[in-house]
Amino acid sequence: MATILAHIRVHPGAEARFEAVARRLYDATHADETGVHAYQYWRGREPGSYYALLAFADHRSFIEHQVSPHHDEATPELGEVIAEMRLEWVDPVPGASPWPPTAHQAPADDADDEVRRATEAFAARIADWWTSQASSG
Repeated sequence: MATILAHIRVHPGAEARFEAVARRLYDATHADETGVHAYQYWRGREPGSYYALLAFADHRSFIEHQVSPHHDEATPELGEVIAEMRLEWVDPVPGASPWPPTAHQAPADDADDEVRRATEAFAARIADWWTSQASSG
């Protein structure tokens, strides 16, 4: 599994444009990707603040999303409207979520250079305390 909470802040006045891109990405991701469990955008409390919840069957499915044609097409426009974005790897609480733990995967042996670069750039950052909590639960 690979689950991310994206913290997003858009430039003032760019909200409608950001939401239009988010809708296109949402539609294409759910239509074209088999490994997606959740891909959702949410407005935050503060003006121009958004969150995105991304959950994929595994890390490789997330990387496939990152290098997909619809993501590549949206990237330049997102770069114009997003002022700040922070990706936070999150992990489900056992017994309080149906999803398995977040885990990093190396690229497949036959992966191309774009996939290898994306795998390195978006490596799943597993917090040490997640493992200790899982074993004590």
